[in-house]
Amino acid sequence: MAVQKLPLAKALNESLRKALETDPKVLIMGLDVGKLGGVFRITDGLQKDFGEDRVIDTPLAESGIVGTAIGLALRGYRPVVEIQFDGFVFPAYDQIVSQLAKMRARSLGTVKMPIVIRIPYGGGIGAVEHHSESPEALFAHVPGLKVVTPANSNDAYWMLQQAIQSDDPVIFFEPKRRYWDKSDVDTDAIPGELHKARVAREGTDLTLAAYGPMVKTCLEVAEAAAGEGKSIEVVDVRSISPLDFDTLQASVEKTRRLVVVHEAPVFFGSGAEIAARITERCFYHLEAPVLRVGGYHAPYPPARLEEEYLPGLDRVLDAVDRSLAY
Repeated sequence: MAVQKLPLAKALNESLRKALETDPKVLIMGLDVGKLGGVFRITDGLQKDFGEDRVIDTPLAESGIVGTAIGLALRGYRPVVEIQFDGFVFPAYDQIVSQLAKMRARSLGTVKMPIVIRIPYGGGIGAVEHHSESPEALFAHVPGLKVVTPANSNDAYWMLQQAIQSDDPVIFFEPKRRYWDKSDVDTDAIPGELHKARVAREGTDLTLAAYGPMVKTCLEVAEAAAGEGKSIEVVDVRSISPLDFDTLQASVEKTRRLVVVHEAPVFFGSGAEIAARITERCFYHLEAPVLRVGGYHAPYPPARLEEEYLPGLDRVLDAVDRSLAY
């Protein structure tokens, strides 16, 4: 077994390297992905080893980057596009929604769109405006797109491999505040299906459902709650679209309570869809309403206020206590 402890950022780098080695049709495109190696160094060293035809520095033009990737995919390539920061994706939103998401259906399945769009997302790094967004619900709402996000290094490595191998477009959200968190990566054993949720911690009293940056927070909440005699199950959703409701349902039928946690604003967020579906599926099992914890319905604040804005240990524990009090 090739197991090594890697930061999440390095696991992504190794995954991209493996994809470039395995398939000559895989290309990497984006602003500063080549000589600089990306602002978070995810593509560090790849242009040097694979050349400027495989790892392509593009102009500052997100719509043009994605449009070019669509053309390349039509010609049989598998482009991996890097959007430098979450808030920079919106110039490309038209290309993603109007073209990328619809090509497969428009051609009755004859045209493949094997494009991965990597987007660092979320807060926690003290960044300025447009650098700390959580726009996942905007993409999950669009039919034709798959939307996934890893929470640890092993998932980062394997989920990116699986996304690149997919013939459908995948929006790959990377939790930037977790880039430097280390965990074991087993490069010999695929952990599971790309769109399958994972029980990150077993429990019996309540289910916490989260994805990306909030999984670690929820595991810390479960540990703190254990000190008070509460048994919390943590489910890492992993895939936002499609969403593995079966794993969530099985967990909630066991614990009878659910709290959904994400950094994005609660209003019309992905947690709302989870709450609605689980309420439909588990109505006679629930002993409390499904609660949601997330960002406030306000523009992302200046860096000095982000810890007040982001869901933290106290806000999630408060929701746990409210649910258990029913």
